[in-house]
Amino acid sequence: MNKCLVVVDMQNDFIDGALGFEWAKKVIEPIKQKIKDYRRENQCIVFTQDTHSKNYQNTVEGEHLPIPHCIEGTKGHKLHEEIEALRKDEDKTFQKETFPALSLGKFLKNQNFSHIELCGLVSDMCVLSNAVIAKSALPNAHIHIDARATTTFDLDNHEKALDILENLHIEIKNRSQ
Repeated sequence: MNKCLVVVDMQNDFIDGALGFEWAKKVIEPIKQKIKDYRRENQCIVFTQDTHSKNYQNTVEGEHLPIPHCIEGTKGHKLHEEIEALRKDEDKTFQKETFPALSLGKFLKNQNFSHIELCGLVSDMCVLSNAVIAKSALPNAHIHIDARATTTFDLDNHEKALDILENLHIEIKNRSQ
């Protein structure tokens, strides 16, 4: 089985920085375990990083979300230290200016993954949009998300996002409902 773990935006600004929220800290341990499991199985692990420049507030996203975050070169842009400690040089990292990473889709399209798992932050924006990218790139791959390894700052939106993902034939594991 050829698998890929996509770790979405596990960056300081989403955990305890500019856009940090309490529930974000709860996904760190499950994600660390997933990275270790994929390493043990010698499977692919990739990362995405929300990446903005100092002119963030002049962008469309900045107009709608006027909180500068994940500015390249800042502590907030970096992966959380416990996640970064598990990242290896051979792991691909996709810098993205907005919610999904088109470069991730291009990478996945050229691979032969039968399973793609996504985890990270935040479930109703970046995880959801990158799951759509993965589904577009490899429509016959089994794509899944462990509900314990993703969240967002609005738990109602989190549940709505999981509903939408299920409607897109993305399996949600460990959902508590």
